[in-house]
Amino acid sequence: MTAARTPSPSAPRPRAAHSAGGHLRAALLFLLALFLTAGFLYPLVVTGIAQVIDPAAANGSLLYYPNNHTLAGSSLVAQNTDAPYLFWERPSLTDYNFTGGAPTPPGQTQPGLVALLNETLMYMKEYGNFTVNATLPFWWVAPSASSVDPALVPEAVLVQIPRISDHTNLSIPTLQAFVNSHIVTPPLPYLGIPYVDILTLDLALLPMIGK
Repeated sequence: MTAARTPSPSAPRPRAAHSAGGHLRAALLFLLALFLTAGFLYPLVVTGIAQVIDPAAANGSLLYYPNNHTLAGSSLVAQNTDAPYLFWERPSLTDYNFTGGAPTPPGQTQPGLVALLNETLMYMKEYGNFTVNATLPFWWVAPSASSVDPALVPEAVLVQIPRISDHTNLSIPTLQAFVNSHIVTPPLPYLGIPYVDILTLDLALLPMIGK
């Protein structure tokens, strides 16, 4: 029978298993590092880069009145504009309130759709259309998914020119050229459609009509 060997004093001892306290400390340190990185460091870096590249967009794409530099709103959010001498926004089912979300668009038998169509037909009956054989733009009667879409297709802006011409001293050709100069085209074909930002357009119109 062979006698059991006695471990040499110089032989390395097996590593002790990590304690529960060690695992807990490591997890807390990881969570703290993740919180500081994702909650503070990353937003600060992204905000700093955005302020350098495009500070206007980073600050909310804010627009101001031309006379007194008072904040008018954001070019990203439509407003309830009903002044007859200004261009109107796309219809909204939330009265241009973006805090509560947009409801489901009205169906064919719902009063909301009928009221919207009647309002549009009354508008066209009063002011008409200065083009020949023109159809009513879909965007002029259809709310957007968010109900605060700030843009309209050029056709839905041009159809409003007779009303604005009636309430200002600007001729229809002048207003046509004015709208055409504010049409934004996509940077590349098939990446979007031409549009006009209504708030930007109205703020540029105010000095022209002495407002």
